[in-house]
Amino acid sequence: MPFLENVTRGRGVPRERLLEVAEHYRHFGGVSPINRLNRDAIAAVEKQLSATGMDLPVHFGNRNWAPMVEDTLAELTDAGARRVLVFPTSAYGGYSACRQYDEDIERARAAVGENAPELVKLRQFFDHPLFIGAVADAVRVAHAELGDVPGVRTVFTAHSVPESADKASGPPSEGGRRYSKQIAEAARLVAAETGLETYDVVWQSRSGPPQVPWLEPDIVDHIDALHAEGVPAVVVSPIGFVSDHLEVVWDLDNEAAERAAEHGMGFARAATADTDPRFAELVVELVREHTHGVAPRKLSPFPAAGCTINGAPCAIGCCVLSSRADENAPPGRSLR
Repeated sequence: MPFLENVTRGRGVPRERLLEVAEHYRHFGGVSPINRLNRDAIAAVEKQLSATGMDLPVHFGNRNWAPMVEDTLAELTDAGARRVLVFPTSAYGGYSACRQYDEDIERARAAVGENAPELVKLRQFFDHPLFIGAVADAVRVAHAELGDVPGVRTVFTAHSVPESADKASGPPSEGGRRYSKQIAEAARLVAAETGLETYDVVWQSRSGPPQVPWLEPDIVDHIDALHAEGVPAVVVSPIGFVSDHLEVVWDLDNEAAERAAEHGMGFARAATADTDPRFAELVVELVREHTHGVAPRKLSPFPAAGCTINGAPCAIGCCVLSSRADENAPPGRSLR
């Protein structure tokens, strides 16, 4: 509960909702998987750095639970660090996917004081060929699990956000909706890589009050609709996540899978990208863009974005929310 209270502080989430979400955690032993997953990813990145001859230490800081980013930055400052590259565990733009990390950086530097090192946040990577390749191979494996079932539908999911937050994502000059557009583009790139002619993009893990419009349709509702269409089986790819957050294992492996089973539909969930060795390669390549001048690789026409210094936004007016109610801060996702 202290973690959930940190996540939702100042956002008016009823305690009844926190108690409900706490039961999801207790279903998995009362522990969020994120810290373990991040430490596994760190070990893979350290191994990849060593393989490329780079002697860079890797540290870990969270927004809402230990190790807190403020404490990690204080340790780095005491160790004499002057410039730190920050890898956010999100591939996309938008407030929760990008801008909130800038706020974390700014808050951490303020907590440490004037001796804090320069913090350079690495860019968004939703269209990087290593990310797309990892997701595409995971989709292929999931299809193989179902065998030769004709008419299998591939469904890409990402975390839903309030409509107003999506409209505000990206700089105003782009017309908004950077988050949902990037999700759609990543799904298109994976579909092209795997030869899919038909696929759907849906949303999951809504946590806001019912009177606030969020991105739809929800994955469970979509499975109902696919069953009504006569679709016999689904492959679900959580393309909006880089690891098996609580939302992935609860909302997909439990709720979505159970709904498919109720309809007699086949169900396979594709792995998230961080289980693929290419994920560590991706992180190191993004680092090398700064340390070795490696040319950025990307597969879409979207402008490269998200690289910021000391928490400054990457563009004027980028991802500015109209109110705190617009924030997408569901329990689980914000543990970074």
